[in-house]
Amino acid sequence: RHGLSLTHENQPLLAARNPVEVRNFLQKRHYKNKKESRTSHGVELPPELCRLVMSPVSNNTLYSFSVIPSVMYRIQCLLLSARLKDQLGPTMQQFAIPALKILEAVTTKECQEEFSQESLETLGDSFLKYVATQHLYGKYKLQHEGTLTKMKKNLISNAALCQLACSNNLVGYIQGEEFNPKGWIIPGLGYDMCGNSKISFLSSNDMHILRKMSVRSKRIADTVEALIGAYLGAAGEQAAFVFLKSLGLDIEFHSNIPLERKIVLKSEKFINVRSLEMILGYEFKDTSLLVEALTHGSYQTAGATACYQRLEFLGDAVLDHLFTIYFYNQYPECTPELLTDLRSASVNNNCYAHAAAKAGLNKHILHSSLQLHGRMAYYFENFKQPFTGPSHGWEAGIGLPKVLGDVIESLAGAIYLDSKYDKEVVWKSMKQLLEPLATPETVERDPVKLLQEFCARRSYSSSYTKAHKDGVSSVVVEVQVEGTTYSATETGPDKIVAKKLAAKSLLNNLKAIVP
Repeated sequence: RHGLSLTHENQPLLAARNPVEVRNFLQKRHYKNKKESRTSHGVELPPELCRLVMSPVSNNTLYSFSVIPSVMYRIQCLLLSARLKDQLGPTMQQFAIPALKILEAVTTKECQEEFSQESLETLGDSFLKYVATQHLYGKYKLQHEGTLTKMKKNLISNAALCQLACSNNLVGYIQGEEFNPKGWIIPGLGYDMCGNSKISFLSSNDMHILRKMSVRSKRIADTVEALIGAYLGAAGEQAAFVFLKSLGLDIEFHSNIPLERKIVLKSEKFINVRSLEMILGYEFKDTSLLVEALTHGSYQTAGATACYQRLEFLGDAVLDHLFTIYFYNQYPECTPELLTDLRSASVNNNCYAHAAAKAGLNKHILHSSLQLHGRMAYYFENFKQPFTGPSHGWEAGIGLPKVLGDVIESLAGAIYLDSKYDKEVVWKSMKQLLEPLATPETVERDPVKLLQEFCARRSYSSSYTKAHKDGVSSVVVEVQVEGTTYSATETGPDKIVAKKLAAKSLLNNLKAIVP
């Protein structure tokens, strides 16, 4: 069968199996799936065709050798992370942060390791937006919310963060590829000048390997956010802020927001201060902030304060940061995907609008808009949805006027300023309005995303058709399943809501039909 001639045809055969394959043990799931191969694929071989290479070495010993490249690579990465800490300069040395946390921040999900930067990126992203927002709010006191939003996007855009990373030589530390143990070289060893496989000691002790690496600008920006999150989680807000300053970001933290306001206003002429303070669970020192937080842009009355848009701009970032910190600390074992879902389900206008309606804040908004009055009256008279239960998710506040969600954000901004930037005070007030909060067991995922994942797993194609007529949006979603078209049509107050409703309806239908 094999074209071989044996001298001793009757000799006993040797029981043998293939040597242990050197694998990437940094991949937890991969390691578990492959572990059983140690005791499989046995063969029998004639002794006269075998050659003794190394003896006596047990198979278990050889197996332990296969772990060495992964262990050494991890040590090498930790040493590089420690070097990155030193590279950031003496101002950062005052903050104690483990090298492993730095390594987590520079490890992308493409590495397929037990940890990646995604959760730290979410944490750092919220802090970056929070710091940039309060900086712009305090520095540009006469600019309205639209201009401030554009300025914030430019200040902390992916392009800006990428430029900061390149200027500080951070890009080379990014772990963007899966570790290949078969291509691993013992640190300090290499080849001769002719490229022959003769091993010789290198004179350099540098841990870096010179090679070209392609990294997208967004991945670089994500790494900067993850490093912010690493310092925030390990050493606090001051460490994260000093890190931003060390990169060269021109921002200030709290120092430029004016504490004293020169508005002289009899707040009780416009709002029921005591009633609102009871709803919020907070007593204002400067009640003009409360008036401003409830004043719609259409409200033009002599002696009134500015509209709520600037406070909304500030409160939006404060609430986003508070929720992100809460979920990150409350569920430390949750996956990055779950952390994103919890944040998305809690930080959105529908959620805030439902909480505002549940608390009766719609009765306290100052406005002179007939259109807004008509829309709120129409909703509360024609939609029989009870304003009880949880406000999180995307369905709770469907169809409610956006102004209700905006007011929750502006009130958060007002309390933040009135309490002298005390986020704990803001959280205490807003938490009782928004409870019960989302949990890993109760979080409601976006149906559009769920339908997309459902189709991707089965290689189905999907499409959406949108229309808007007489103030009502309609969306038709279609999915092709092996030559058959399945569809669902839903209407809503806007295209985003209608799209979610249509996706949810079709997904439920497909789950009942497709295995």
